[in-house]
Amino acid sequence: MSPARHPPDAARPLRGRRIVVTRAREQAGELIAALEALGAEVVAAPTICIVPLPDLTALRTALTAPAAYDWIVFTSQNAVQVVCDRLPAWGLGPRDLARAAVAAIGPATAQALSRRGVEPALVPERFIAEAVVEALAARQDLLGKRVLLPRAREARDALPDGLRALGAAVDVIPVYETVRAPEDGSGLAAALRSGTIDAVTFTSSSSVHGFVEMVGAPAATSGRFLAVVIGPVTAATARELGLRETIAADEYTTGGVVKALVRHFGGA
Repeated sequence: MSPARHPPDAARPLRGRRIVVTRAREQAGELIAALEALGAEVVAAPTICIVPLPDLTALRTALTAPAAYDWIVFTSQNAVQVVCDRLPAWGLGPRDLARAAVAAIGPATAQALSRRGVEPALVPERFIAEAVVEALAARQDLLGKRVLLPRAREARDALPDGLRALGAAVDVIPVYETVRAPEDGSGLAAALRSGTIDAVTFTSSSSVHGFVEMVGAPAATSGRFLAVVIGPVTAATARELGLRETIAADEYTTGGVVKALVRHFGGA
């Protein structure tokens, strides 16, 4: 780990720290602003891009089918954006989503829905797929309930498998994919190897994969920086890919990532 460049202070506990944000460019603004407000020098290095799938016929059919779903579950802001962006072209709006009860995996996804005029009926206390299953099961008997799950092409199956195990009929419809960002990672790789980066933040497993591909395994696994991950799933991916000096946020949000950084560096 690189040494502190300036003494910490209460108002700007990240002053002098160089922190990399790997989140997709269109979603990174809030995290970057929060870190800069605390004194960090932020290196924006998006490792992934969010790409809507070209053919969303299955989604349109699901949303316009006469037999309504009992639940629509959103597991990311990306899914909210892709789905809601398509509604006007199909003659649909927020009220059509609200024919079903809507669940959001966490507060950021819930806020994305609220901005689009959809108020989620359920947000679990823990922001992972398994917690969504538990929260839905606690709300009602899922036997025979119909659930629509618009999500990433490469998402884990913990959520649909868990719901099906409880008797729900789940329609999984991929609506976007995560691809490696086109940025050249050679400069960042050199900075990582030289120890001039204090921390790298990861808000998804795909951002970890993209990071390793971008900078190369030797730099990614050098152990010369702190890897701060948003939750246990991302932490597991980081470990699998050989990242060292890893800590996880207690709260599985970007705010939790910021708090983890302040907790780690604030008293240095």
